Amino acid sequence: MAEREPLTSGTGGEAQYGGVVTGQGRTRRQMNRMSTQEIRIKIRKMADLVSSEDLGDREFTDLTLYEKKSLLINRELDEMGMGKYQWCVFTLCGLGYFLDLGWAQAFGLVGGAIQQELGVPDSQIGALSTAFNFGLCIGAFGWGLLVDIVGRRWCFNFTCLFSTVFGLCFAAPSNYSLTCLLACLIGLGVGGNIPVDATITMEFLPTKDRYLLAALSTFQPIGTVAVSLLAFALIPKYSCDTSLKSCNISEAPCCSKSNNMGWRYTVLVLGFFTLVIFFLRFAVFRFRESPKYLLSKGHDAHALDILHSISKFNGSKPPTLTIEDLRALDAAEERQIDRPNRPQQNLLRRQTSTAQLAKQAAVGGFMKTFGHLGGMFKQRIYLWLFISLAIAYMSLFWSFALAGYFLPLILKAKGIDAEGSIEDTYRSYIWIYTPGITATLVAAWITGFSKFGRRWIMVISSALMGASLALYQLVNSRVANIGFNAMEYWFQSIYAALLYAYTPEAFPATFRGTTGGMLSTLGRIASIIAPIIGSTVYHGSNSPGVLWMAAAGAWISTLAIAFLPYDSNRKQNV
Repeated sequence: MAEREPLTSGTGGEAQYGGVVTGQGRTRRQMNRMSTQEIRIKIRKMADLVSSEDLGDREFTDLTLYEKKSLLINRELDEMGMGKYQWCVFTLCGLGYFLDLGWAQAFGLVGGAIQQELGVPDSQIGALSTAFNFGLCIGAFGWGLLVDIVGRRWCFNFTCLFSTVFGLCFAAPSNYSLTCLLACLIGLGVGGNIPVDATITMEFLPTKDRYLLAALSTFQPIGTVAVSLLAFALIPKYSCDTSLKSCNISEAPCCSKSNNMGWRYTVLVLGFFTLVIFFLRFAVFRFRESPKYLLSKGHDAHALDILHSISKFNGSKPPTLTIEDLRALDAAEERQIDRPNRPQQNLLRRQTSTAQLAKQAAVGGFMKTFGHLGGMFKQRIYLWLFISLAIAYMSLFWSFALAGYFLPLILKAKGIDAEGSIEDTYRSYIWIYTPGITATLVAAWITGFSKFGRRWIMVISSALMGASLALYQLVNSRVANIGFNAMEYWFQSIYAALLYAYTPEAFPATFRGTTGGMLSTLGRIASIIAPIIGSTVYHGSNSPGVLWMAAAGAWISTLAIAFLPYDSNRKQNV
């Protein structure tokens, strides 16, 4: 859904982008009058602007039409540098990451208070987490698909809107079924944050600042710690005594809504913060559509308009790339200049039968909407990438889902959690998750400044994450629990930050959001299945099987990363 908002207007009803008249018909007539030699000279000048490092082992003329234009857009963003617009996008997308783990942490922290107040049996309390995770699955797939179909701009705003509306409603009901439904709807919005926000950030960052894509994950542990602090301040103070049963199953004195408002206050504060983020995205900052998305849809002039808007917002020099440059590339493609072995489009069209043309017209609408999905299968390397990353994502989510669900249960079965109060429990979360902030910063440093390839750092960190889970069976005190949990979360954070940064860089803009959404969906599905399978080998305090299953997930993810075809920081992004 590409917007058409030119900065100024030219004469004769033609749009003017960045001070250049770009009426498509007039420009194409100018290109048609240019000789083949003139077009070659123009393209040679553009090719000289693209460094050999960006091209790898290919020549500029070997690239597809989209790749040529995309590299020229990259150059303009590189020349522009990390300006105010890019920092605004980074911050607002980072807040989307904040909401991703913030809401997930909130459901983990309020579950006990909800169970006590509503009288939910132990066999059904897991439905709250399942509902939220189901929403995350649908959200990740749906928003990931939509971001490549309708554009980045609308998904950027509407993921946050979903989370805001249903997040503010979550504290209202006193019915468990309705509570689970709202949890699912919150997950529907939250699930799109990582695939959408990672895609957007990737497409506005200059090449030398792409390490910030890993730094984006810093907002996740910040969200976890912030919500833990919020729960620590509100839930113990405004909750029923732990000895009281629900008024739904017991007579007074009992646990009722009026004396158990702590979890509602926690969710409401998080809901209002989500509303503030939506207001900043929708009303305060004017987000413009991604130039890469516009190029993929054939809106070249509008992509240039966005570049001029960004440079104006940043107060930097305007781009030197013109619509005539892009049209010269179009003309070269149409005339098959420097591509003698490529079949002529007009000849193919003449050889197409009437029946084939009718068939093309029938499926044309579908292909216009979903045709970008085929890009993943046209080149073997992208299929290889997707399969390897799918295994990595599913194994990672499997691993930390088992850890998140069963580690507290094992701790409780050992009687270790009985050593402290509710306040001590919430304080422990803060100690466990705070070090994760440093892990994501280390990941950003590795991405931007380390000589080691990210792939091998991911291999090491995921392997050590698995080792931490396997060693958790040695825990026999509250201090040991905090230490091992913090160690596991630190390695998990550095691995996840690098993985989330690698994913959008590995795929081109035409299907970047879709692949990110599909990978997140597969991971979410694994996180739903893992506790169900883990429960078959859980035996209270003596449950090494669960820990080995969690560790095995991390190690399988290690192998999948080791077999990735390349390290994406060695590849120019298109």
